This record gives sequence, C-alpha cells and structure tokens, in this order.
Amino acid sequence: MDFDELVGRLSLEEKVRLLTGRDFWSTHPLPSVGLRSMVLSDGPSGVRGAVWDERDPSLNLPSATALSSSWDVGIARRYGVVSALEARRKNVDVVLGPTINLHRSPLGGRHFEAFSEDPVLTADLAAAYVAGVQELGVGATPKHYVANDFETDRFTVDVVVDERTLREVYLLAFEKAVTESKAWLVMSAYNSINGVTATENDLLETPLNTDWGFDGVVVSDWTAVRSVESAKHAQDLAMPGPTGAWGDALVAAVRSGAVSEAAIDRKVHRILELAARVGALEGHQKPADSPQLDGLAFARTAATEGTVLLRNESALPWRNVRKLAVIGHNARDARTQGGGSATVIPEQVVSPLDGLREALPDAEITYSLGAVVQEGVAELPPATMTNPLTGQPGARVRFLRADGSELFAEDRFSSALVYFGGDVPIAESAIFEFRTTWTPTESGTVRLGFAAVGHGWIFADGELLREDTALPVGTDLGAALLAPPSISAPLTVTAGTPVDVRIEFDLPKHQGAINALGITIGTEPADVDPQLLIDEAVAAARNADVALVVVGTNSKVESEGYDRTSLALPGRQDDLVRAVAAANPNTVVAVNAGSPVLLPWRNDVAAVLATYFGGQEYGHALADVLLGQVEPGGRLPTTWPKTQEDVPVLDVTPRDGVVRYDEGVHIGYRAWLKAGTEPAYEFGHGLGYTTWELADLRAIDPTSVALTVRNTGDRAGKHVVQVYVERPDSIIDRPVRWLAGFTVVRLDAGQAREITVNLHARAFEHWSDTGWTTEPGVFTIRAGSSVTNLPLSTDLELR
Repeated sequence: MDFDELVGRLSLEEKVRLLTGRDFWSTHPLPSVGLRSMVLSDGPSGVRGAVWDERDPSLNLPSATALSSSWDVGIARRYGVVSALEARRKNVDVVLGPTINLHRSPLGGRHFEAFSEDPVLTADLAAAYVAGVQELGVGATPKHYVANDFETDRFTVDVVVDERTLREVYLLAFEKAVTESKAWLVMSAYNSINGVTATENDLLETPLNTDWGFDGVVVSDWTAVRSVESAKHAQDLAMPGPTGAWGDALVAAVRSGAVSEAAIDRKVHRILELAARVGALEGHQKPADSPQLDGLAFARTAATEGTVLLRNESALPWRNVRKLAVIGHNARDARTQGGGSATVIPEQVVSPLDGLREALPDAEITYSLGAVVQEGVAELPPATMTNPLTGQPGARVRFLRADGSELFAEDRFSSALVYFGGDVPIAESAIFEFRTTWTPTESGTVRLGFAAVGHGWIFADGELLREDTALPVGTDLGAALLAPPSISAPLTVTAGTPVDVRIEFDLPKHQGAINALGITIGTEPADVDPQLLIDEAVAAARNADVALVVVGTNSKVESEGYDRTSLALPGRQDDLVRAVAAANPNTVVAVNAGSPVLLPWRNDVAAVLATYFGGQEYGHALADVLLGQVEPGGRLPTTWPKTQEDVPVLDVTPRDGVVRYDEGVHIGYRAWLKAGTEPAYEFGHGLGYTTWELADLRAIDPTSVALTVRNTGDRAGKHVVQVYVERPDSIIDRPVRWLAGFTVVRLDAGQAREITVNLHARAFEHWSDTGWTTEPGVFTIRAGSSVTNLPLSTDLELR
C-alpha cells in the first residue's frame, strides 16, 4: 500500500489529530482512509486491556526479573507469544512492553519490571520477547528510551551520561530489539538525557532511525510530550488523549512554519504503517492462525524456569515430608507482580500455602504469619464480600453529584478499583461511594479504611469511624494514583458476623480533570506484638519435619513511581528467619521479591530460593521446585549484595535535578569486579539438582565459541553456559570482564554434548569518537556458570 498517497489525502487537521491519542488507551480512527482506532495496553507481565477491571481478568505472568533469570531466549519468545494471545483476546493492538531499562542501582523501585543489570542479557531476551509478540500481529514496545533506570523525579530529572556509556550499555539493550526483531514501536521516556527531554532528544533520530533503521512509531510515555517542540523531532505519537501539547497548537505551528509539514507527514506515515501491521487499516489483517499455547501452564513453567536456587545444603528437593510448617505473610498473601501501571488482574492466584496444600494432601501442614509485611490497606478478599443491593458476591459502587443524586452505578467483585477514562463520569461527579457487606473470617481488631489521595469517610454498620484526608507522598502522579497512602480506623470484628461497610470519597477537581481514580477499600494489619508472631512461628517450626519461610517485599517497597531507600526486608522478617532456623535445621527460605534484597541469615538456613514475583501460578511452581518435580532453572540476572554499603553503584537521588552516571560502563557486576568486593551471590549464580562439567573451550571466530558440556549428576537438568570476554592490557577503560554470550543446555543424566555459543555482535567492540571500533590484540574468552565461576579460557587475537 502507498502510505504516502494516503497521507496526501488528509488535511493538516486530520493528520495532527492522528498524532495524539483519542483517549487514555486508544488512537483516533479515520474512516475516510479505512483506519480504525488502535488499542494500546500496559503489560508487560500480562496484558490488562483498555479497562482495569476484575470482571475482565488477565493472565498474570511472572515478573520480568523471573523471566530474565531463566536466561532462555526460547522462554522469552514464548512469553511474548502468550502476551500476544492475551492481547488478541482482549482486542489489544499494541503491548506496552518489554521494559528494558537496566538495573543500574538495586534501589530502583521498578526493577521487577525490567530484565537485568547487563545489556547483552537484556538485549537478547528483549529481542526474543518482541519477536514473539509481533509474530501474531501485535505490536511490541521496548521502553523507556532511554536511561530511565530509576523512578525518583522521573518526570523532570536530567541523566548526564557520556556517549560511550550510552552506546555500549543503555542503548545496547534496545539495539537488538530494533535491528533484529524489528520492533514496531519504541516508547520515549519522561527524563532528560544530557539536558534534553527524551521526547525532544536527537537520540530519537540517531541512533534509532539513522543507525538502526527503525521504521516504527515512537510513542511517548503517558504525558511525556510537553510542548510543540517535540513535534520537530522523531516523536510520533503523544499519549494519552484527547488533549495534550500538540492539537491546535501544532496545527498553528505548522501554518506559521515553526514545524514543517514534512515532519508531520512522516509521523502519520509511520502510524498508518503500524496500523497496517496490526490489522487496523483496511486491506490488512492480523495472522489468521494463532498457536495453541496454554497460558496458565506456561505461567507455571516460566516461574520454575526463573526460580534461582541460591543455596542448598542437601535440603532440596524434599522427600517424604509429613509435617510441614509454612511461615510468612507472603506465604499466604503472595506478591505475584509489582505495583504500578504494569498491574494486571488475574482470575485467581495460587499462593505458596495453596500450592503446597494441593501438592501434599496427606501431609500435616500448619501456617503461621510470623511477621507482618503488609503496609497500608489491602483489598478485602472477594469471597468475604456481598453486594448489599443484589445479595450476590461483590460490592455496589456509585458516583454521585454534590446533592447526593446518582450519576453512575455499577456492581463490582473487587475492592481495589482503578478508573482510567472510559464511560465513568469522574469529571462530573462529586462523591465516590463504595458499599459491601463484609464477613470477616477471623475475630479480633482490624483497621478498616481506604487507600487513595484525598478526603474520605469510613463507616461500619452506619457508624462513622473516621473522616480524614490522605496527602500524596511526593509529586509522582502515577504513585499517587496507583500506590496511594492509607487512612484507616480500628474496628473489632467477629468471625462470621457481617459488617456493613461504606466508604465515601470526595472527588477533587484535579482527579476529574484527568478522569482517573485509584482507590482500594480494605484492612490494614492491626497492632500486634511482633515477638508473639515470631514465637508462634518458632513453635510450629520446632514441631515440623521441615519449615518453609516465605519472605518478601510489599507494594510500598517495589512499585512504579518511587525508588527504594533500603534493601532490607520490611518488618521483622530477618528476625523471623533467624529464629525459625534456630528451631529447625531443615529451614528453607523462598524470597518473594522482584529484585535483590539483603539476606543476612543466608548461611544459617538449609536452602534459599529467589522466586521473584512468580505470577498467578506462583504457588504451584514453588511446590514443583521444592518437591523436585522440576529443577529450579534460574540464574541471577543481577548481583545480590551482602550489605547495602557494599553496593558500588547505589545512588538514585537527583542533586539539583541531575543524576550523573559517572561510573560509565561499570554498572552491575562490572562495578563489583572493579571494586573488588565480594557480593552475597554473584551475577549468573544459580544451583540445580544435578552437577555439570565443562571442557574443551575453543574460539571458532569472533562470533562464536564451542565447548563440551556434560551432565555428571543422576537426573536430567538445565545448565546455563555463560561466556565472558576480558582484555586486561587494554588501553581503553574496560570492565574487568563482560558478558559476550550464553546458551541454555538441557541434558539427561550422564549425557554430553558439544555446543556452540554465539557471541554478541559487539562483544569485542567499543565506542570511540569515530564510532564502533575494535582494539587490535589478544582477548581472553572465559566460559563457566557465573561471572566468577569460569573454569575454561582461551585466547582470540583480533587484528
């Protein structure tokens, strides 16, 4: 199709209209040229669709850190395919993922959503994910371009970073998804890079278009386009709509000559081409045949493939478990995903406690809370809610005028509600009302309330318990909407006795202006003696054959919109693990966190598993690994420190509006090697249930190496062969070593195989004033199972 001919049919006003979204999640249609609206949806660990609604549930896949821990491009591609199937089921044309910013500092609050601290591992997995999504006619969107590696002041911060570091580290993560997988979109970031905001930055043209041949659409992060100036650059689509910085102002700028119409035409051309690719333009269709792939089964597999066995003193897998003590807040109320815009709403979640009860029906299993992890209000369990109007499960929600008359009402099944645009008249409403009959399952004192920024009233059985205002923490709009502070009041309840719960919330004008509302109604943990909880857990552990403690973070620690201040586990979880381990030598700990945390007790327990945010099948997957039904398949994509003080690159706090990436190319394990500090667990580390031997490493050429891998254990298993490059005599400031390639090997017991590992195209190159270049001389190539466990080496001379 001649897209230029289509562009030529349009008036300037029609063209400019196409460059801003129609609403929060969709683009403008233009029937005159056969263009329908395209729907964009957040992921990237699932596809939510155009509404945030439990009545239209989504598949909740394991977090990106779990995916990257698989080190498996095949898993990453299937992850993309499953995401595309979800997108097609929900009539979504574009998935807003993968997130491929780097884990520069472990304090980054959104790292659960990104892959790794290494650009090569990130690039390979991202390229596979993008290919999987797009093979089904759904657009993938690598994001956030570029250097959006932390959350603090993300809308305004200026990241100062030199050209070589940009090219070799932060841009390298994006390059392969564009050059090899031909990503149809890229999302520009909020932040500035070297003094220029991302949506107006020359990086959108070079290297993205000129060097990499990108022919897709650059879509802004939501509200990141702030001026007409960005239209002069390679920024194509401003989201959300219908208002924004372009519109009439951009039409006027074109008419005055401030912005060329040729720049507008190029953007429209790309949007039409995207529409053709996703089947939104007349005469173009998505691929008709979709692969048959069980999403739930894949979610379970992906979780086990990404589970990292950090320590195992012959404790796993379990055999003949008769008495099991399951301990930990996250064992019952597991985190299956991080907070923020990546949130999806699954139909059901299998917790570790659920999974083990199902897997061990004949065992005696006890549960102890052990330590409180939750901070703020958590939603009411759906099974405890009854709609007072219908008598069916759920709640009644109403939007009211100032005089109390009803504008809009609906029946919901969840008490965690988010409204983004749509048909709900937030702008015209004065009061939000939520009513349910809640039947507690336990007796005692709870704290009933809401989490939302604004003024509200809490009623129980008609009595006003509290009227108060929750003020925003910081200035991040996303955090205020999706991770707001809580207001609650104490309430004594009796198990089985219904309570009429009513929450009223004042809808301030600013929420109406953005036509969005995020509010959760539920309970906060009541005040309880923390030592009593630990003592109860210790008693249970002492009477069990084995104890499983599930520790983890909460939504106040890992979420979009803010960074972490500490790598320590929240609450008394460290004290809990120490006490349980002292009571039972067969204590296993599962870490339910999206990115590294401190594990000061790691050498005191029998085994440690990093399970990340394991998706909705988390409990089944964890049971599979603990019982040896499958092997833990993960290897660390990040370095886990012994102490926070040991971390060589930590700072995420702007100073005078600036974060300087002065460490250059030395981030992640590269920085650890340069500092000479030993972490708790190094990049690439991970154990399994069998043993391996590597031999006969040889360099075939600068693009690949060969070696022999043998499974020397007594069961089939998976091994991740990692290849690194060194140049100790370099005249360039290089890392001590850097990842050049990797591959997954699966062998039966006793089986051996010669394998080839392909090396990254830029494994021996560096960026100089003249572009990519290779320093002549001898490079050392090492192979092994982590960045510091590299038994094989060979040399390769380049001229």
